[in-house]
Amino acid sequence: MKLLLLSDKPNPVFWDFYRPGRLDSYDLILSAGDLDPEYLTFLVTMSHAPVLYIHGNHDASYDARPPEGCECIDDRLIQYRGLRIVGLGGSALYNNGPYQYTERQMRQRIRRLNGKVRRAKGVDLVLTHAAPHGYCDDSDYAHRGFEAFLPMLDRWNPKALVHGHIHLMYGIPREQRYRETRILNAYESVELDMDVHI
Repeated sequence: MKLLLLSDKPNPVFWDFYRPGRLDSYDLILSAGDLDPEYLTFLVTMSHAPVLYIHGNHDASYDARPPEGCECIDDRLIQYRGLRIVGLGGSALYNNGPYQYTERQMRQRIRRLNGKVRRAKGVDLVLTHAAPHGYCDDSDYAHRGFEAFLPMLDRWNPKALVHGHIHLMYGIPREQRYRETRILNAYESVELDMDVHI
């Protein structure tokens, strides 16, 4: 399955300089947050693929005007053509804004999903806005990753964790690995091929 992963900044190839058919090769589009709702609405309109999203820390506008035709998967496990995906949006709490969480709050969100992951017999991809602590995150308070994600990865062992929030100009690598899990920064856009076993 071919996935288009997005976050934080629209890719001009899919927005300003879009040409018909440019999205035809993708089976699924995932937004890791902080993108204008109009951009996601445009993508789902121009593509045959569904667009699934989570909230970034700058997505308060989604409350009044969510992306049309797209599906929010925050705090949910969904299955699409055999691919099991969990969504955990938001960033670390740094100024009491919306979609910001303490470590304790994030642990609680993860705990509420454990039963769903068990019933689904695992998860293939975790879609987050923040990165795991120490992996593709940054040292400043607003961009530090969640420590709560590390025991989650130990328990769930997904093939991939896809996040946003970290702009590549920060000099942080796009991809790292935590044990068997690929950690991939979706900043602007990146493709991911995933094998699905139904």
